[in-house]
Amino acid sequence: MTEESGAGRAENDRRWRLVLGAEADAGERGGPAGRDGQIDGVLEALYGGGGRGRRGGLQASAPQVARWLGDVRAFFPSPVVAVMQRDAVERLDLGRLLAEPELLDAVEPDVHLVATLLSLNAVLPDRARESARAVVREVVAEIEARLEERTRSMVRGALDRTARAGRPRRPAEVDWDRTVRGNLRHYLPEQRTVVPERLAGFGRKQRGVRRDVVLCVDQSGSMAASVVYAGVFGAVLGSMASLRTSFVAFDTEVADLTGLLHDPVEVLFGTQLGGGTDVNRALAYAQGLITRPSETVLVLVSDLFEGGDREDMLRRAAALARSGVLVIVLLALSDDGAPAYDHENAAALAALGIPAFACTPAAFPDLMAAALERRDLAPFIPG
Repeated sequence: MTEESGAGRAENDRRWRLVLGAEADAGERGGPAGRDGQIDGVLEALYGGGGRGRRGGLQASAPQVARWLGDVRAFFPSPVVAVMQRDAVERLDLGRLLAEPELLDAVEPDVHLVATLLSLNAVLPDRARESARAVVREVVAEIEARLEERTRSMVRGALDRTARAGRPRRPAEVDWDRTVRGNLRHYLPEQRTVVPERLAGFGRKQRGVRRDVVLCVDQSGSMAASVVYAGVFGAVLGSMASLRTSFVAFDTEVADLTGLLHDPVEVLFGTQLGGGTDVNRALAYAQGLITRPSETVLVLVSDLFEGGDREDMLRRAAALARSGVLVIVLLALSDDGAPAYDHENAAALAALGIPAFACTPAAFPDLMAAALERRDLAPFIPG
């Protein structure tokens, strides 16, 4: 028997174990084990119920339902997840379970639960959707409490520093601390004073929009947690008068959610988690929003698993960077650890001078401040 045919038979046996599930235990092949055993358990809970040894059903256990929803997303690709979630609503009356207060009371609301509820939004009945909205609002409020003030503070500080005048005209406009530190080489020991060669100033308070920010967020199923955080940050940035913030969500289609930035919950329910990825189409749309390239920061949140035209995507990204737009790619905006991403596309963008790296929500305010000032982003990029 060749090595190839042996591997083929092993894969064939594996598939039969998954088809038979618990029925395979009594056969010569044996039942599914390890990761396959977990996958079989997920399938059994939804599609089991007939035949010897079948366990089947999630009953009305809230923790079990929440765990099952998370496992479905972990083990299956987005198109399959969508089918299974719809089947769960019909076969297990999952919509009714999600509408029960006991379910949501029994589960600790977090970003991942929010992602699950958002992915189910299209198939939930009205009562369940209202319960889901309440949970999402609770989690969003917790995220805002942790990150909103720091984001505002860092962004305001960055914008104020960019507005400082190099040649202040009046004493009140002089930043004496920066002036002294910047002219220490002109210290006169005999006079015990510094003779400044150049004054550093605060400048006049600038009114109106000083920077443009475009958040371009991949809403494919693998980016669920990143979408939640991006929605909250987008709403915070959108509330600042000195920024013109646009929020674009995309999979294979593009949705401009800028008009919803007054409420992060509305932004999140405007997304549609799941589906494929067309980064090129999203960048093309974002390109049309940009009117002041040198004053614009474009943050693309995506794992870069491009389903569209890869070469055109890279050409478009390069054109944006050449025009003066500061383009940043966040492979993830979450606390989930090392993300899965397309290494080839990330390397190709890096070769164009466009950094691609993961960022935690806690680091995002500092990253935005550095981007708005056009400072070096190297400290944010893992070695």
